[in-house]
Formats: sequence, C-alpha cells, structure tokens
Amino acid sequence: MLNRIILMGRLVADPDLKTLDSGTPVCSFRIACDRDFKNKDTGERDTDFVNCVAWRSTAEFVSRYFTKGRMIVVDGRLQVRPYTDRDGNKRQAVEIVAGSVYFGDSKSRGDEDDEPPAYQADGTDIPDNFDPNLDEDDGNLPF
Repeated sequence: MLNRIILMGRLVADPDLKTLDSGTPVCSFRIACDRDFKNKDTGERDTDFVNCVAWRSTAEFVSRYFTKGRMIVVDGRLQVRPYTDRDGNKRQAVEIVAGSVYFGDSKSRGDEDDEPPAYQADGTDIPDNFDPNLDEDDGNLPF
C-alpha cells in the first residue's frame, strides 16, 4: 500500500513544540494550501487548511526555523486518528505526519543573522566543507 503526500503552503501560526513524558519532541502546525484553480462563483482561489505533526528531530527543526507566514514543503503520510471528545462523542482527526520538511521560500533579507545550518530534516548533517556553489566548469557535465 502507498500512503504518501507532499504539500506546499504557508504556516497559519507559529509551530507548537511539546515534549512528551518520554522525552520525545512533537511539533504541531497548520498550513494553508491554495488550490490550483479559481472558484467560479467568487473568482478567487479556495484555500485548504491542513493540520500537520512532526516528531523527534524533524519536530525540533520545524519549531526552530519556521514561523507564521513562512512557506513550507511537507513530505509525509496521511493519518486518520479516532478519538473521543469531552462530551463522549466519537470523532476523527485527519493530519499529515511529516517525514521530511523543506523550506518553500528563500529567507527574507531581514533574516540574515538567523540562517539555519545546512541540515536535512531526516537528521543527516551535511558536511561543513560542502559548497553547493559550483564556481568551476570542468567540461565533463553531460548537459
């Protein structure tokens, strides 16, 4: 079975980081995703608001480097979770469990001092000597 979803949207509010009793970090956040087409009645794009949750190092990454209004790309899985509300009614929560998150926009000019380290959300650090800028053309590229 395949359960994979990739969403890109803006954070509706600052992410909410909590730590469980076991010491595991969990971060909840909500993103607004515009639809690709305009509503024929209003002439404007409708927006879907999607609840997301991230765990462990991904949770800490989201909490540290993302704020309200920032564009985020979430790669994860859809989860439907049953629960009982305060009145005893059975309900379902639908959310995206983030496996990886990525920056969907470039940092603004005012954020120069708050540049995040080179980091992948899966916990793999990129070496300090890695330079993504290719200054030299070795002539051996196939394109």
